[in-house]
Amino acid sequence: MTRTYPDEPAEEFPQPPRTITDREDRSIDVIPADDADTESLVEMYLDFDPADRAQGIPPVKEEAIREWLDTILDGDCVNVVAKHDDTVAGHATLVPDNEDEHELAIFVLQAYQGAGIGTALVETLLGQGQSKGIDHVWLTVERWNDPAISLYEKVGFEISSAESFEIEMAIRI
Repeated sequence: MTRTYPDEPAEEFPQPPRTITDREDRSIDVIPADDADTESLVEMYLDFDPADRAQGIPPVKEEAIREWLDTILDGDCVNVVAKHDDTVAGHATLVPDNEDEHELAIFVLQAYQGAGIGTALVETLLGQGQSKGIDHVWLTVERWNDPAISLYEKVGFEISSAESFEIEMAIRI
């Protein structure tokens, strides 16, 4: 399948590390995932609300979470995490597919949703991707997930396909 990408690349995005203040007045550090503790990521995913899972990710059981993290924290993927004090509040990843493209996935703990952390994660992940020479990023989102769609559009994603119950969006960075 050939994806449609915008003609023009997006503006430059911020790179990690960076600190933001979210809408709840919390100081959030957005850092490369390799600077974070893997055990903190496991804990985040064990606390993840099952209602927020899509397409079977993140996995539910600890062993499956660890296997999944082993895969996406390898050298080919780009990962950033959002930390509030000692808590990993969110994680975003770019996973290469079989083309010269990367799929974006983002996860924010329910207690931290709606506070601007997702936007900071996506922007910082895209900045990290730009620094690594990544050009094409795509994602899928359920068509009824208006907050996520708004976030993606705000940072520059455009709808490339809306033929199923999921919307595919793409950006050139």
